[in-house]
Amino acid sequence: MMIRLVFAVLLPAAAYQSPLPTDCSDIYRGGAGVDGVYTIYPAGSTSPVQVYCDMSKDDIDNSAEKWTVIQRRQDGTVNFFKKWEHYKTGFGSAAGEYWLGLETMHLLTQRKNYELKVDMEDFEGQKVFAHYSSFSVGPESDGYKLNLGSFIKGAAGDSLSIHNGMKFTTIDNDQDTHPSNCAMVCYGGFWYSSCYAANPNAIYMWGPSTRLTGVHWRTFKGLEYSLKTMVMKIRPVAT
Repeated sequence: MMIRLVFAVLLPAAAYQSPLPTDCSDIYRGGAGVDGVYTIYPAGSTSPVQVYCDMSKDDIDNSAEKWTVIQRRQDGTVNFFKKWEHYKTGFGSAAGEYWLGLETMHLLTQRKNYELKVDMEDFEGQKVFAHYSSFSVGPESDGYKLNLGSFIKGAAGDSLSIHNGMKFTTIDNDQDTHPSNCAMVCYGGFWYSSCYAANPNAIYMWGPSTRLTGVHWRTFKGLEYSLKTMVMKIRPVAT
């Protein structure tokens, strides 16, 4: 009787444990509604990851899904000219500039269908965005290939589609289609083709820049103007 009593107490308690959040939408549904840094578990309970969650009302629609920030540039405090292992595991601080990590992006985008929004601002205060219908990252065995959906809308224009289908390139892992290593030439790490129309992870500059340095988005300010901020964020596609 004592053994049955113990099991009768323990089993219901286990059944009511909430699942760990895998992204910011899960955190929002769990009761948190304020922008900020939260912990998610895309690989299970033994692998917590800190992310910045954008919980505010979105300016493109009324979706209840919330954005998980995967990349942010805003002040040049973090060096993004890094090697493969750094881009794989992630670096920086979720409270400031950071890169979430290719492995985490891969794990996240295998669990749900995500869309992508890229927010950006120039040094004159103009804010624009680019919105894409889907976003996922393949496994490391396939070079963390970018799988990008169609450009939906946004005054920033489409500077990312030419990177679709590309493997990720860093200074020590050249997977682009250029004769040289685009990460070395363009001072960053990204899904370079030959070489880029968007370069979110390049050396941070303040406004005017050279063609090969600066945080660029060609269809917004061209390739000789480095943006003040660029934020890449994903959310589950509403069903």
